[in-house]
Amino acid sequence: MLSPDRTLHARRRLAKVSRWLHIYGSMSAFAVVFFFAVTGFTLNHPQWFEGQQTSATHKGGLDASWTNSPSEAGVKRLEIVEHLRTTHGIQGALTQFRVDDRECTLTFKGPGYAADAIVERRTGQYELSETRMGFVAVVNDLHKGRDAGVLWRWFVDLAAGLLVFVSLTGLVLIWFVHRHRAAGLLLLAAGGVVSFLTYAIFVP
Repeated sequence: MLSPDRTLHARRRLAKVSRWLHIYGSMSAFAVVFFFAVTGFTLNHPQWFEGQQTSATHKGGLDASWTNSPSEAGVKRLEIVEHLRTTHGIQGALTQFRVDDRECTLTFKGPGYAADAIVERRTGQYELSETRMGFVAVVNDLHKGRDAGVLWRWFVDLAAGLLVFVSLTGLVLIWFVHRHRAAGLLLLAAGGVVSFLTYAIFVP
């Protein structure tokens, strides 16, 4: 069993470490917290940002030898995708490349962005529809991790873990601030109760 002096030293040490972790964890999380806070507003009020979407349609032709193959397996998928990206500045990831007897259908998606191309296999002629939904749609999709790729989803998970860490170190820290401990814990409980009641009463 630890002596009173050792116990006091351990408590002071834990408080100091918690304060250090909370301060620097909070600073490192500032940009993440700010981003997700602002995009929380933009997601909750999409009517504020109407009219930002723009659409365009492009037509063109590919080398017919890339598409006019006796078998679907002979379609030059890489060449087709690279041609569309180079010629029209297509963004986003290729999410679908479907081939049937008459057409090739390609879909590209990214945050706030979508493009669909239909290529006639016999001639190589195509029509490309491109939609850009504006900057707010981009950051909203990043908030949700939609169409942003695996690495961004990992970043969102990391950001969530960092926010949990900052919250827990703050909880540990308030325990050592005797003057404000009761008020802090009371506010913690009140925040949880208000959140639950808001959900239980007002959410259909």
